[in-house]
Amino acid sequence: MRSTRLVLLSLLSGALLAATPSIASAGEPADGTSATATSRSAAVTTKQQSDVLSFWTDERMREATPLDVITVDAIPGMSTKVPTGSPETITPLAPTNGGSAWTGGGAVVKTSGRVFFSYQGRTASCSGNAVTSNNKSTVMTAGHCVKLEGAWHTNWVFVPGYNNGNRPYGTWTARQTLSTPQWTASEDINFDIGAAVVNQLDGQSLTDVVGSQGIAFNQPRGEQVYDFGFPAASPYNGETLIYCSGRTINDFLLSSDIGLACNMTGGSSGGPWFRTFNEATGTGVQTSVNSFKYNFLPTYMFGPYFGTDAQNLYGSAQSA
Repeated sequence: MRSTRLVLLSLLSGALLAATPSIASAGEPADGTSATATSRSAAVTTKQQSDVLSFWTDERMREATPLDVITVDAIPGMSTKVPTGSPETITPLAPTNGGSAWTGGGAVVKTSGRVFFSYQGRTASCSGNAVTSNNKSTVMTAGHCVKLEGAWHTNWVFVPGYNNGNRPYGTWTARQTLSTPQWTASEDINFDIGAAVVNQLDGQSLTDVVGSQGIAFNQPRGEQVYDFGFPAASPYNGETLIYCSGRTINDFLLSSDIGLACNMTGGSSGGPWFRTFNEATGTGVQTSVNSFKYNFLPTYMFGPYFGTDAQNLYGSAQSA
């Protein structure tokens, strides 16, 4: 089986964890069509939700290890073609930069947030974003922020608008987490996309409280985008919303992903990429998430192209 080395950095233990996910689309049906998303039930009952909320004390959040963006060694000629279909854009309700604090305000400071979960016996963090959805409860993130090395994460929560330890819009527990079948089956880097459906909080749905961003699929490549996240590995600390912006490039070595000049580090995984982003209102249309970096090209972030499988994942999540 063709594979590449995947490396995750554990800042708490200093250990280097290695795995070998497939680069071929092992989760894809034999006829080349896209499969439906896979999912796992999370905190469904009132007690389960209460237990998860009690688990996430301020101290645990401060001590959570940033789950690094994946870093890989390039193996030329191993890209996978991502299935595409007719373009679809879900509209939102509401200059080149390599990675600095977002001070523009607007909707993005409410829809973007930190993701916290338990992974391999420790607490960890990623990033996520609330999108327009039928259930008003859908959060998009990276596949490795919901499942990694064969196991689904537990104690999964989303904290929109996280800022310097503050949780201005509450802590939202996941009742279901989902990923693409290719990521679930073989951790195929081309399909490193995840989602969560969160429970109501105090009788309200997520996007009724924080608003939502748009989401789009099968869009043109090489566009100007804004990329947001909560990097928590040095030189960042996870306490502030960070952004990068610029024109995307196509990955020329390993994958069918798109890339952007960006210095964000671990903890930013799952953060949203927006096309047609409006600085004044802080609204845009999401077309990717932070996923991986090449070891030899640390100043570039890569994210999966939102094709048909991302579209199917979103459809499954917003219908759950």
